[in-house]
Amino acid sequence: MSAPHTDHSSQPVLDSSSIHDVPANAAEIASHAVEYLKVGAALLVLTGVTVGLSYVDFGSRNMNIVVGMIVATIKAGLVAAIFMHLKGEKITIWRFLVMTGIFAAGLFFLTYLAHSDPISGTFHATH
Repeated sequence: MSAPHTDHSSQPVLDSSSIHDVPANAAEIASHAVEYLKVGAALLVLTGVTVGLSYVDFGSRNMNIVVGMIVATIKAGLVAAIFMHLKGEKITIWRFLVMTGIFAAGLFFLTYLAHSDPISGTFHATH
């Protein structure tokens, strides 16, 4: 990013190479603000849904966790797409995001395997 240049007056003049994704006018800014408010309202509603679903018995503890994780995934998707501006990103960003998700799922799966079949003689196997 280049530093602001000054002309003969005391006002700084920004070089066009230092401006990144600046909205062109007030209408565009207002449309972004409305979109953020809608997503914020959706997150509040989904938080209420999460709290409400915590009182519902879906048959087993595991099913309750699955339902809670589905709602949490929807909320995380909204945050990533809108607030983190991933909605309009290039395919490379999405590839990194998918690979990160696969890696995280693999770590969760390894943790599950460690708890479901512990090695005998370890702390988890004896307690």
